[in-house]
Amino acid sequence: MKKQLVLGTAGLLALTACGSGPAGRKTAQAAPVARGVQVTAGDTYRNYADLARHEKEGLDYKRVQRTPRGANVAQIAIHGGLIESPTSQLADYAASHGHDAYYSFMGIKKSGNQKLHLTATHFDEPRALKLVKASKYTVSWHGAKGDRPVTYVGGRDTVLVKKIIKALNAKGFKTAVPASKIEGQDPKNICNRNQRGKGVQLEISTAQRKAFFAGGRLDLDWIANPAHRTKAFYAYVQAVDSVL
Repeated sequence: MKKQLVLGTAGLLALTACGSGPAGRKTAQAAPVARGVQVTAGDTYRNYADLARHEKEGLDYKRVQRTPRGANVAQIAIHGGLIESPTSQLADYAASHGHDAYYSFMGIKKSGNQKLHLTATHFDEPRALKLVKASKYTVSWHGAKGDRPVTYVGGRDTVLVKKIIKALNAKGFKTAVPASKIEGQDPKNICNRNQRGKGVQLEISTAQRKAFFAGGRLDLDWIANPAHRTKAFYAYVQAVDSVL
């Protein structure tokens, strides 16, 4: 499935604030807020441009991406950092393990990171869209609520969805059919905005995410240290990557 597709120069790129950058270089500006776009229930902002007007990059959030040459899979965590931890770490390791493209929008506030949540159908941060559009396959890592370990596997790529479910189940991880709110079927969902118009969305319950780190801790300093990862962390990511 991993056919060759040049995405760009290899390496990790921590994105600078919109409109800033080294002298002589222009960085992408946030697109203007689209007319008629409404704030999704539970979200504070309508889209990225709206968020960028009120939040400070580097203080409230940061954007990180890696685009290795030859990758055709995008592993993304649009609710990374402390918005839905540890989705950044999961997507990052999955991408590193599979030599895939990686993107994460990370909430880094001391508190109130949920304010930075942008529903996947409204997530239009320009760098993320460019990375996904350059890929053929997309896995979007999310956190769901829940006190039992389970993953709701959705998205329009039904073939890959079935493969991931089978791979996770084989490793002892429970999966379930997602509710309509998190099923990832909307074409506007960023996971479905790749070259094939279909991707996969993983909604991982709180209990399952806690199982990935010693002591069940999901605070930023703890999850940033790979030494705190459990065997379940690696088994889970390797199961997903095994079918890509």
